[in-house]
Amino acid sequence: MRERVKQMLIKEFIQAFRDPKMKAVVFVMPMVQLIVFGYVVTTDVRHVATAVLDADNTVASRELASRFVKSGYFDMRQYLMNDREVRQALDSGKVRAVLRVDKGFEDDLRAGRTARVQLLLDGTDSNTTGVVLNYASRIAAGFSQTVLDARLARIRGAAPLPGGVQLQTRAWFNENLESRNFYVPGVIATLVMLITLLLTSMAVVREKEIGTMEQIMVTPITPLEFILGKTIPFALVAFADVIVIMTLGVFWFGVPIRGSLVLLFVASVLFIFTALGIGLLISTVSQTQQQAMMTTFFFYMPALLLSGFMFPIANMPPVVQWLTYLNPLRYFLVIVRGVFLKGVGPVILWPQMAALAVMGAATLALAARRFRKTLA
Repeated sequence: MRERVKQMLIKEFIQAFRDPKMKAVVFVMPMVQLIVFGYVVTTDVRHVATAVLDADNTVASRELASRFVKSGYFDMRQYLMNDREVRQALDSGKVRAVLRVDKGFEDDLRAGRTARVQLLLDGTDSNTTGVVLNYASRIAAGFSQTVLDARLARIRGAAPLPGGVQLQTRAWFNENLESRNFYVPGVIATLVMLITLLLTSMAVVREKEIGTMEQIMVTPITPLEFILGKTIPFALVAFADVIVIMTLGVFWFGVPIRGSLVLLFVASVLFIFTALGIGLLISTVSQTQQQAMMTTFFFYMPALLLSGFMFPIANMPPVVQWLTYLNPLRYFLVIVRGVFLKGVGPVILWPQMAALAVMGAATLALAARRFRKTLA
């Protein structure tokens, strides 16, 4: 058995890396994709193109507008004169936000009345709009508190101001709330899964198309040995990809890794073998490489959407949440983010690792069972 598996491994390595372009696809493309996705996949909002319609044109209105600019979130692009220019600016997409201050803004503040200011937003991108609204609310609240403190100081003179409540917040695991620290480990997991699925989903189909399946079937090799010979080379390649792109994520993007590398590599092995099992299962039920590739993407896209990488699982309908338990990417994302950001160990992550081990064993066993030493 050992000799037969060894010969299968040699054949697979030669066949996989015979084409120099394949080496670039396997090792270079994941790094390029990580760099691109690492910069693109982010929820941080900076430099929002903003215009101002200041009908009051007073010290108070200009101070409010300057606070928006000094925050670093808003870039002042235009000063508008009327409502028609406001509509044109938003319709054309030149700005995403318009700060509108009506006449009498400063008079209301001096008289102790509520001074109203309006922020008009391009709501086509609801997520970005929500973030911008949060920024604007904090800026307006800070300005309002400054005005209130100044008024109280004038009224009370030297008397001490009444006490208040100060909320002190501290974010654990991601102190600066950088979305890149959350998304880059997820990108690493999704890239490993994509590469592994693509490599293995066409493994058996390729033998059928190039005509070598008949030669394999006349040998004494068993289905288990055939699956091992197909799995181990791609597992080693995928593990090498894990090391390369994780190193790139840490040193290029500066994502902290606070947990055990040994635990991370063990979990990666479990995840890789689970993905390999799924890929081989796809390969055994496909008749052509085109079918295998299409089936791979039909599996990969729902797996990505149901993993919690882009959308919180808690926000999904209950039925869909139950479906996510069949998704290996869900478990590996919890492990990767837990090791990278939280530094947790197997005491916390053992349920996810156990789920990956069970899914990997089940998919590999099913793939071996599906394979028959007969032509389809």
